Amino acid sequence: MIDLHAAVADLRTWQEALYQDLHRHPELSLQEHATAERIETELRELGLTTERIGGTGVVAVIENGDGPTVLERADIDGLPVTEASGLPYASEEPGRMHACGHDVHISTLLGAVRVLTAHRDAWHGTFIALFQPAEETAQGARAMVADGLVDRIPRPDVALAQHVMPGAAGRIGTLAGPLLCQGDSLRVTIHGRGAHGSMPHSAQDPVVVASAIVLRLQTIVARELRPGTFGVVTVGALNAGTKSNIIPATAELLLNVRTYDPAVREHVLAAIRRIVDGECAAAGIETPADIELYDAFPLTSNDPEVTATVTGALTAALGEESMEEAEPTTGSEDFSCIPDAFGTPYTSWVLGGFDPEAYDRAVERGTVAQDIPANHALNYTPVMQPTLSAGTTALVAAALAYMGS
Repeated sequence: MIDLHAAVADLRTWQEALYQDLHRHPELSLQEHATAERIETELRELGLTTERIGGTGVVAVIENGDGPTVLERADIDGLPVTEASGLPYASEEPGRMHACGHDVHISTLLGAVRVLTAHRDAWHGTFIALFQPAEETAQGARAMVADGLVDRIPRPDVALAQHVMPGAAGRIGTLAGPLLCQGDSLRVTIHGRGAHGSMPHSAQDPVVVASAIVLRLQTIVARELRPGTFGVVTVGALNAGTKSNIIPATAELLLNVRTYDPAVREHVLAAIRRIVDGECAAAGIETPADIELYDAFPLTSNDPEVTATVTGALTAALGEESMEEAEPTTGSEDFSCIPDAFGTPYTSWVLGGFDPEAYDRAVERGTVAQDIPANHALNYTPVMQPTLSAGTTALVAAALAYMGS
């Protein structure tokens, strides 16, 4: 048996120093070279063999006799955000920040590896620690799969992950079924005909067409989806032109779509195509618009049986007062690409990361959105404790739910 709380407490000095160093030195997606090297160094100091998969992805397979195979994943990339937290360990990399808690994910998974390697008598099976790059661009999990992940590591019986979110530190949220939605980004390029601003009759103005498309897109959710059906269509950018008296030849729209239901996703994407083509046709533009789909995030839908098992283990380890039912969030990530590649059931849970008293006060006032930084904000800096200890405890407890002696 492991005295889990004591084992995690023993990591505190090392783990907090590791976390602060990672936070000071974030790296962007698919550029996580120093981060990957630091992860490899930590793993090799424990006598483990590491393997690079997907460029900057790192995997360690820890075999400990017969038993189930459990994979736990942490994402490792930062964001192009300029930090404004004022912390003594704030990012030292201009224009880069761990603004989504991936430094927490790395630190807690490395902590879980330390506990498991130090207490091999308490479990049997194979533990896979997978550190994934480029979650923020939805490229990393697919890059690892494309680099032969399925053939290079044992097939896991279960895959697990956690994500730090705006919530009270020390609390965990689990949920069976959809937890994170599908996310799709699209680039729409409208090909009109440019002209002098004083001669609009000579042009096919893509700015006017783009503006009409923006307005018409708002009707997809409002008038095409059944009331109560979740869907989001956001126009994040409209780029066109260089000068007030020049009608440009092209205009570009950047769109973001969020859905929980694959059928709804297909309906929304088809509606976008229809609206874009229709507005171009109405303006007499004969050249078809280009629609490029990029940064496509899959649905994260937790397996009910795995979620029930993990919830029970986390409740036993952290106490009922630390557990709650998570709410589906409109955020997205690519973790599910990994278990889906193996045909493995999975669950991902939410880890609170902010001062519990401040969070509870914000809940009472109804000001969470104003008072608690959201992921990707320039001051999104989870408190170290009890975030790190709870996250590490959760990962070990979830793994032991399957591999415990």
